[in-house]
Amino acid sequence: MTGTQLKSAALRVPMHPAAPYVSLARHARLIWELCRRDVSGRYRGSMGGMFWAFLNPLLMLAIYSFVFGYIFKSRWTSAETGQVNFAIILFIGLIISNFFSECLNRAPVLITSNPNYVKKVIFPLETLSWVTVGTGLFHAFVSTIVLVVALVATGTTVAPAALLFPLLLLIFLPMVAGVTWLFSALGVYFRDTQQIMMVLTTSLVFLSPIFYPRTSLPEQYRWLQSFSPLTYVVETARGLILWNRLPAVDDTVAYLVASLLVSWLGWLVFNATRKGFADVI
Repeated sequence: MTGTQLKSAALRVPMHPAAPYVSLARHARLIWELCRRDVSGRYRGSMGGMFWAFLNPLLMLAIYSFVFGYIFKSRWTSAETGQVNFAIILFIGLIISNFFSECLNRAPVLITSNPNYVKKVIFPLETLSWVTVGTGLFHAFVSTIVLVVALVATGTTVAPAALLFPLLLLIFLPMVAGVTWLFSALGVYFRDTQQIMMVLTTSLVFLSPIFYPRTSLPEQYRWLQSFSPLTYVVETARGLILWNRLPAVDDTVAYLVASLLVSWLGWLVFNATRKGFADVI
């Protein structure tokens, strides 16, 4: 993409609901290259290189299996689990929550850590959020491969509905991109946002049904977890992969609408505040 094209793209920022995805399509090659550089740069210089991308989730799964399976002898308090290992049920939830947490934790410094893109180069800044989402999606993909290996190794039956798992992530992506745009913009003006994100992402893990099923809560409080952006995705992922359970159509439509709305609102906030980025950084 030439400098003239970048300048033209930066100066014309559409604000309609489809604008985030128009930008994704328009700058797809740029986003791909930045994602590739981001992933390779994270492991550059280490002896293990890209192998660490697979080793980290593998070690995490092994530790959870040992701690929760052999030390605490944890069991999922739900009738539908069958013989599924607790660590595998937990790991599915962590794939989703780690993806979300990675993007949220990077969001507050996304703009401030790239001042050259803001000050020296006319650059489509909105693509940085897509790059962050793309990098997080890569790590989620690697973790999913580790999950498949674990399912095969433990003899756990993979439900046919597991083929719909990529579509579930596709519904989740606008939500992740939206909050990334929102907090990357706030992080420029409010530097405390980064500290708040660390608390927020940790809280979401424990306030969402990651380590426990929603049925373990008193019935009058279960509806509160519906406000977590992770609850629907985590519960649906487990249902698809392990128990061949399809989500209710109305729940899926409601979450998709909410995801698209969050994406658009995050996009609007980001583009409404981006004019002041260069003055603050």
